[in-house]
Amino acid sequence: MPLLKRTTFPLLEPPENLDPNEKVFQIRFTKEIFRYYQEYLNRLNLYRQKVWTCEVSGKSNLTYEEALVCEKQAAVKAQQLPKELIAPVLRMIQQYRTLSFTDLLEKVYSSLQLDPFEGLELHAKKDGSEAACKILKVIGSGSTKSCEVGWLDQDNAVVNTSLVKADDLIRKKAPASRNTLKIFIRDSTSKRSPWIVNADLAKKYGIEIEPPEDIMNGEGLYQGMKRFANGEGASKKLKKDEKLVELPVKYPIDDLLVKPATDDPVLSKRPPLSRDFRVPIDSVGDLLMVWDFCLSFGRLLCLSPFSLSDLENAICNKESNLILVVEIHAALFHLLIKDEGEYFTSLLNKKKILKVTLVTWAEYLCNFLEMIRKEEFSSKVSTIRRGHYGLLDTGLKLKVLRELVEEAITTSAVREKLNEWINQQQALAAAKREDARKNREEQKLNMEGVPENGRNHTDTIQNDKECPRNQRGGKEEKDLNILLSSKTGDGKTFLRRHLETEMEQQSVRSSHLGKDRLYNRYWFFRCEGRLFVESADSKDWGYYSTKEELDALLGSFNIKGIRERALKRQLEKSYDKISNALEKRLKDDKRKTLLEEVDLRRSTRVHAQPKEDDPSMSFLKYINKWKQK
Repeated sequence: MPLLKRTTFPLLEPPENLDPNEKVFQIRFTKEIFRYYQEYLNRLNLYRQKVWTCEVSGKSNLTYEEALVCEKQAAVKAQQLPKELIAPVLRMIQQYRTLSFTDLLEKVYSSLQLDPFEGLELHAKKDGSEAACKILKVIGSGSTKSCEVGWLDQDNAVVNTSLVKADDLIRKKAPASRNTLKIFIRDSTSKRSPWIVNADLAKKYGIEIEPPEDIMNGEGLYQGMKRFANGEGASKKLKKDEKLVELPVKYPIDDLLVKPATDDPVLSKRPPLSRDFRVPIDSVGDLLMVWDFCLSFGRLLCLSPFSLSDLENAICNKESNLILVVEIHAALFHLLIKDEGEYFTSLLNKKKILKVTLVTWAEYLCNFLEMIRKEEFSSKVSTIRRGHYGLLDTGLKLKVLRELVEEAITTSAVREKLNEWINQQQALAAAKREDARKNREEQKLNMEGVPENGRNHTDTIQNDKECPRNQRGGKEEKDLNILLSSKTGDGKTFLRRHLETEMEQQSVRSSHLGKDRLYNRYWFFRCEGRLFVESADSKDWGYYSTKEELDALLGSFNIKGIRERALKRQLEKSYDKISNALEKRLKDDKRKTLLEEVDLRRSTRVHAQPKEDDPSMSFLKYINKWKQK
């Protein structure tokens, strides 16, 4: 079984009083059963970590499943040791069992190279030439050692025998490789010093496995270990009044392996997540993906920005021809048509007019769904074609949009835009590095007594330098040169802010900030004042929306764990940006609430409230300002 921290890791027993009809969670490769999903997920996450060691080969940094595969492969390799070597190797293992593994391996390997033993096939001198033979019996010892050998024919059968001196034996290659011996030793022993041969093998080959007297008395057992309380090395034996002390753990380690200690700082309680989404909880990821893509590629799509709340409210609405929903679909269809790919070809084959309008968009959607041929969508094509798109389940609407976005990402226009952004980011990063270098040079010159307003050779060079040119366009070279030539403190501050803003806005794609102990992923989008949290299996979502929640979250991370340490650093790095966004959204929500109250009082007087004034219905006012005429 795979080892954790070089020790055996026991599997869990099935839950008590398990009902045959009870729904449970089972890990595929260990067959462990869990009643509760969180317990199942915690265990599975541990198995997915590269902290496991193959028990047979000793290979480390594996997942549990990789270690299982490694053990099976190593067991096959262990059987590659020739049968005639098994008994002598087992005897040598038992003879040198108190050595370290490295020393034991070298001892066995060198003994096989130098010492003759029964059953070994090699060559020997016969009538002035070399001939293949097999050692039948070893006679004598030391320098007088000789062997009775059987000479082998082409079929490897013994044809006659004779007595040969040990010095006349010829080994053309090692009887077994170090790797084969290494695997065999691990597979046939207790896996740790003292190396006790497995009982079944010992019985089969007549190996005595009783431990020597010094081990029975507790003396030789700790030989070679260095974890003594007094800090001395392996030469000192452990006395009765001394205790074995483990070395301190070097943090950070895998989060699931972190154990509470008395000197740990007090961690704050992790705040509960808000989950008041209108879309199904397992569709939040699709909602964020579609919104983020439309926001990031709005200019390419000719689709002006809209809020996440507007998209969520629109997609949940039962009307079939909402402007926002139609514009999103139409923008994606136009992109696919311009790409002249599979979708374009399918439309030509159906002799469709390549113009998506408020009237025809649903038919284009049906054509797309027929093209991708997914069963979950096929049964809904007739519903959409009859004009009842709004009656589809919210989750299904988002799945359709996700399919469209995934198809759009493969278009040449999107790929070119991504390449353009990458080039721009590289240019902006280079400009930022240049600014930092110039700052260091000026500080050094000021410290050396150069007048603050003086002009030196370095200034001349830097003013004449050009910013790296972005060959794909989008950033004017002269603007960046003007910024780079700024020499005043205010100019440099503006330069840094400009570069940081540019790099943030030119982000190639959104990626999570990091993961916590249980592999939950944390997401922040620059135009949405919430910090989103995605579960490890992507089926559950929540969010934090206040600065107080963000502070409590930061205080709940245990930096002894690798994931939470990295996540905390990333959140602290982006703290000002995230907290400002959270507070801005909170102020906007309060302002909207005040407006709602004012509208409510006004509507009470006039006995009516226009539907369009409801902030939750603001998506009805959407106008695509970037739409091509």
